[in-house]
Amino acid sequence: MSVLIVTSVGDIEVDLHTDMCPLTTKNFLKLCKMKYYNGCLFHKIEKDFLAQTGDSTGTGAGGDSVYKFLYGDQARFFDDEIHPELRHSKMGTIAMASAGENCNASQFYITLRDGVDYLDDKHTVFGMVAEGFDTITKINETYVDDKGRPFKDIRIRHTYVLDDPFDDPPQLSKLIPENSPVGKPQDEIAEERLEDNWVPPDETVAPEELEDTIRSKEAHTNAVILQSLGDIPDAEIKPQDNVLFVRELNKVTQDEDLYTIFSHFGSVTSAEIIRDYKTGDSLCFAFIEFEKKEACERAFFMMDNCLIDDRRIRVDFSQSVSKQWRQFRQSKSNANKDGCFKCGALDLIARDCDQRAEQKNKGPNYILKDENTQRSGNKRRSKHESRSKYRDGDDDYRRQSGGSRYGRDKCDGERRYRGDDDHGRSNRHTR
Repeated sequence: MSVLIVTSVGDIEVDLHTDMCPLTTKNFLKLCKMKYYNGCLFHKIEKDFLAQTGDSTGTGAGGDSVYKFLYGDQARFFDDEIHPELRHSKMGTIAMASAGENCNASQFYITLRDGVDYLDDKHTVFGMVAEGFDTITKINETYVDDKGRPFKDIRIRHTYVLDDPFDDPPQLSKLIPENSPVGKPQDEIAEERLEDNWVPPDETVAPEELEDTIRSKEAHTNAVILQSLGDIPDAEIKPQDNVLFVRELNKVTQDEDLYTIFSHFGSVTSAEIIRDYKTGDSLCFAFIEFEKKEACERAFFMMDNCLIDDRRIRVDFSQSVSKQWRQFRQSKSNANKDGCFKCGALDLIARDCDQRAEQKNKGPNYILKDENTQRSGNKRRSKHESRSKYRDGDDDYRRQSGGSRYGRDKCDGERRYRGDDDHGRSNRHTR
């Protein structure tokens, strides 16, 4: 007696031991008729050991027998049917994955190699793979995580009963759906992985398209790295769509000429011919920026290969991001300045602020003499102080007539010492 199991990686045809394991095979056949296994995951695959499935929750902790649906919750599990002649000796052996002794429900496993003898007398062997060993090999070679769950889902898509020796219970007809279910089971709560119908992009596109995709991804990766390093403002930066690049200009063509010509197609915000920074000579190409994208497109279609100053120009959409780059560098430079902590200005530092203040407040180097200090007469100034006063004084003081510089200093010092009052009398003779 046989059942065809259609999986996402191929078909498997199974022969059942209905005569030796009637309880187990009847459960399996009726669950297949109910389409209970449709969409079930192979939730655990151990390479060169076994592949386990049959749990509608996808976790390995669920599953119900057909007897639960027919007779209630008390009949969820059924007893083992272990026979000495049914062993795990060959690859493709099918047996029940029980939760313990006499606790069989819906989960089953398929062995992936010969001689799994230590499972003998522990689980009910009820079938054998007749065809589809290539499918079993694919299941065995799939990549899994540390818990045995495949990174890409492998599901049972459909089950077809080819021969059933057991009569259907009357209640079973109500449990068989009209159409075979497709997709995930409603009870599935397992973690989402790559779907079973997912195909790698390199298997669905042409080699040229795949190469372009790889290059674009590498370029985006490099742009993200440059953004993280602060070399570009944004990894997604793109050229402006309202700027034209004009080349093969005549050297005599001026900015005003281009502005006038391209203004026929719309408002032009700037027309700039790129020039040599040393000589100022035209480099024969320019950038024309429009206010609107539509005007830029009209100019592109109408002006390409036109004649200006006896030269046929070439027009294309600009691919330059220099303007955005310049704005980014300026904003970054301004952001790095802390400004002046004295006046609060952001465009200079404290050193420049001091220099500006000195230049602004700097005036003639005059010496202001306190009249009260000159008349006090209580402290005698030294010759060095007088000389210092002369050195700090202005040129008019130096050009005063009468004697040598030292003599003037001495006379001035004696006059301050006497401290004559307004009546010509010295304080020294005042009582």
